[in-house]
Amino acid sequence: MRKQGHISRWNGPRGFGFIRSADTLAEVFFHVRDFAGTAPPAEGMPVVFEEIHVGGKGPRAMAVRPLAAPPSTPASSRSGPARPRAARSAPSRPDRTPRASADRRPPRSTGRPAAAGSTLAYGLMAVWAAALLWLVYARYLPGWTLAAAAAINVVTLAAYALDKQAARTGGWRTSEQRLHLLALAGGWPGAWVAQQWLRHKSSKPSFRTVYWATVVVHCAALALAVYRLKA
Repeated sequence: MRKQGHISRWNGPRGFGFIRSADTLAEVFFHVRDFAGTAPPAEGMPVVFEEIHVGGKGPRAMAVRPLAAPPSTPASSRSGPARPRAARSAPSRPDRTPRASADRRPPRSTGRPAAAGSTLAYGLMAVWAAALLWLVYARYLPGWTLAAAAAINVVTLAAYALDKQAARTGGWRTSEQRLHLLALAGGWPGAWVAQQWLRHKSSKPSFRTVYWATVVVHCAALALAVYRLKA
């Protein structure tokens, strides 16, 4: 359904935001890939969009385009009435600017937790890969373990990519439980890469909480296995 609204929130570093429309109670999510315009998205920008609902989640906007401002030629051609109208519309601009700048401050501070999460994830990946290499080198695990680890991560990355495509086209979705099972089985590095590069499932707190729980459980099980093998 084609609707009109304005961008109420915009997170430039992460490439997504929300649209407020009088025709929809909740804010409508949209990604920068679904935005078409010469100027980048900005808070307060009037837009038109197609609203869709996929997988029981909240509303999402597709084909987001800036709404062209009404032509000002007729007003400027008038000598008398046009001037009071322009004077009345001018005071609304300063009120809009402080709100926009104030709303932009919180997203800037979210960069530090994201950077800290990336450092932790890549550090765990290095330790995990080194542990698998050592276990194979010490002949505690067969050589095909490395191939299996690589395969499960490729499958996990593909599952995220297919689910991302299905979310955009309205196709058959991959359940979150299946994505978590792939991460628990050893595909959590591929899941992390997919979340960061595909921007899929990276802004849902409940999903991220369960994802990190699968990482902890998998790494703890691997550490326990190493301890028992050495003993």
